[in-house]
Amino acid sequence: MPAPRRRALVRAVAAVAVAALALAGCSAPREQTEVTTAPTAADVRGLDAIYAQELGWQACGDLECATLVVPLDHEEPDGDTIEIAVSRHRASGEKLGSLLINPGGPGSSGIDALSSIAIPRFGAEVVERYDLVGFDPRGVAASTPVTCVDGPGMDRIVSTDFDFTTDEGIAAAEAAYGELGAACLQNTGPVLEHVDTVSAAKDMDVLRAVLGDDALHYVGYSYGTQLGATYAALFPEHVGRLVLDGALDPTLSSQELSEGQARGFENALRAYVADCQAGAGCPLTGSVDDGLDQVKQVLDRARRSPLPTGTDRPLTGTLAFSGIALPLYDEQSWSALTTGLDAALAGDGSVLLQLADLYYDRAADGTYTSNSTQAFWAIGCADDRGTTDVAEMRAQAAAIEEAAPTVGYYFGYGGVICAQWPVPEAGGLEDYSAEGAAPIVVVGTTNDPATPYAWAESLAGTLDSGTLLTYEGEGHTAYGRSNTCIADAVDAYLLEGTVPDDGTRC
Repeated sequence: MPAPRRRALVRAVAAVAVAALALAGCSAPREQTEVTTAPTAADVRGLDAIYAQELGWQACGDLECATLVVPLDHEEPDGDTIEIAVSRHRASGEKLGSLLINPGGPGSSGIDALSSIAIPRFGAEVVERYDLVGFDPRGVAASTPVTCVDGPGMDRIVSTDFDFTTDEGIAAAEAAYGELGAACLQNTGPVLEHVDTVSAAKDMDVLRAVLGDDALHYVGYSYGTQLGATYAALFPEHVGRLVLDGALDPTLSSQELSEGQARGFENALRAYVADCQAGAGCPLTGSVDDGLDQVKQVLDRARRSPLPTGTDRPLTGTLAFSGIALPLYDEQSWSALTTGLDAALAGDGSVLLQLADLYYDRAADGTYTSNSTQAFWAIGCADDRGTTDVAEMRAQAAAIEEAAPTVGYYFGYGGVICAQWPVPEAGGLEDYSAEGAAPIVVVGTTNDPATPYAWAESLAGTLDSGTLLTYEGEGHTAYGRSNTCIADAVDAYLLEGTVPDDGTRC
């Protein structure tokens, strides 16, 4: 059982993708026409040159694309460099500046998010007044990427149910992830040591300057809130209008994050079961607690004896959990979860397997369409490895399962992933208060499964200038997917600098 994504991805199009289930989509490659010529990496060595570079924008469909050059190691700006992929949707009206976007992860593509989140979901005037800028953080997607194993290798690691009840099972998990880490280092090279969030935040400041902005305007979702908070702590004097939605407080310990997210998914699953049982055709019978127990039976059964799927890939417990977790990100996808559980209770794991494949960006041909999961592991191990002490992991796992009896099993033993990781931990910052920064809006959803509401409360309190905006509802994140109250408040902040009253609830 691989540890869950406690800093989970924003699935911006989960409702549509889940409803389609078996439908595969593709887009034609964008024809690129050169507009200006980018400087070479050799031209931008040294901090002054890095900040003074000009982007060589190219047309790419309806957008513009460019490559930003940044130091591999910001402590050595005269050393080797890496590339950050950037895309832009130009303002059509009187321009307020650039608005950077990060959709979460760590490991999600900001370039993909520009088309799937920002343009269709942001307020119309926000799209009109800002240059919307997507970027893939270091290690992710089109930027200098983390590359580890091929499709079959990913299939093995994301489907295996390790037995953590024995020392041998823990050792097997550590060895498997150790082999993964060795492959990551071999296929990625030196960048694997420099994919931490602090380095990515420093890249953002280079991008801000190169775009010609004195202040950084930014919308970050999920893990993107950690990236934004890190930027604010590093560069408070350059903070413009920052929206941190689906908040993750970087001051929390690994144990607090794992237990908090386990509670979040447990609460979201409880809300789903209640909604399912209130309608027609729900396969979960009896009380809400009975329904939760039936979901746990599906997970336990898949772990003991994987369910057939009509393919050569049975549904393991880990895959079953991933398939159940994905629809909880958006209540509009709950019907897909009902379909998956209905089939699984009858012994058919095929629907939950399709949902798990959507979770991991696995295509029908066995390839993985993004490196999001591999980047997630790499960035997580760079930032915070948690404990690798077996006794401590067992005690933490027991506490997590007590807090979340249905799904808590899948949130323990996260330390096995990084126990044998082949590069040192970079770590985070000592202080995230961002003293002196302009007001920062933190958005929390009261029953967010992936980033529990308590984290939004704590991040708003951690930030010296944080103000809390609350969406009373279900699902992961709020701006662009909740209600007009949230949309109007965020739009007014981005467009006019109007900060919502701290504690505003929508």
